[in-house]
Amino acid sequence: DCRWCRNIEKCEKTGKKHGDHVVLKEKYGLSDDDIFTCDGNAEVDFSKRCIYHFENYLYYLMENDTAATATMPEYKTFNFRDDAIIIADDVMGGVVPTYGEARAWREFCGRTLTKLSGQCDSVTRIFCGQALRIK
Repeated sequence: DCRWCRNIEKCEKTGKKHGDHVVLKEKYGLSDDDIFTCDGNAEVDFSKRCIYHFENYLYYLMENDTAATATMPEYKTFNFRDDAIIIADDVMGGVVPTYGEARAWREFCGRTLTKLSGQCDSVTRIFCGQALRIK
């Protein structure tokens, strides 16, 4: 959803459609009911076909589960559906944060998503509304 208005379909500020949701719905035939958006404050509903903003869930784990940060990605097994679609923002870009917690979260996301992508049938990067298949 939009960082400004938190609207999934279209930004209330700019009026533009959000690229990743357009691709998700058109390419994978998803409805809003198929998508669980992680807000960083709770566990994930793994029964949903699409888990959106997975990086927020990883932040939640890091904040609330000390075992997760010590041993992740070996620590936790996620109970995704066989046809699950996992969406995570790229948190590795930009300036390296000066405070340790943010650097640890970036590393935590990177290691976890690397492990997950190795187990996936396909990996697609969506940038500017364009899907690029990586695996």
